Amino acid sequence: MDIDLPIPKQRLSKSSIKAMLMSELIGNAIWLPILAILFYVDARFDWWDWVGWVLWVVLGLTILSMIYALTIQPYLLYKNFRYEVDEEFLQIKQGVFIEKYELVPMTKIQSVATNQGPIQRRYGLYGLSVETMSSTHTIPMLSKEIAMQLRNTIAYYAKIKEVDE
Repeated sequence: MDIDLPIPKQRLSKSSIKAMLMSELIGNAIWLPILAILFYVDARFDWWDWVGWVLWVVLGLTILSMIYALTIQPYLLYKNFRYEVDEEFLQIKQGVFIEKYELVPMTKIQSVATNQGPIQRRYGLYGLSVETMSSTHTIPMLSKEIAMQLRNTIAYYAKIKEVDE
């Protein structure tokens, strides 16, 4: 049985870059004051010498991580994340150094849902989660129209019925 599937071509929303940058800025705005407090406490109470060295190493790694997260990571995620939906499969391709290619049969999908956090809400983006019996597959940062259309399309192909509560 040889299946000839096209390579996924659909991309994340262009706004996803801004949303990822904002998320990283907020995360770093929380982490850096904590490091500053630790440096102050180290100087104030004269902890062991090795604690100061560890704090400097952590600060260096944090700065390197910040530079990567604020300059390279969002663009790489946008450039290398692809998805495609057809009657038989949901295909997700992601990864820069290690490329991961997921092929989810529509017959195995049990539920599909959209989600939106506060940063995504600010940029009008939604995430899409597709659950099978054993795993969850996520397509992050889609525009509202595409996310809703994709959710409905996957639900239709997977024959998922809405349950009235």
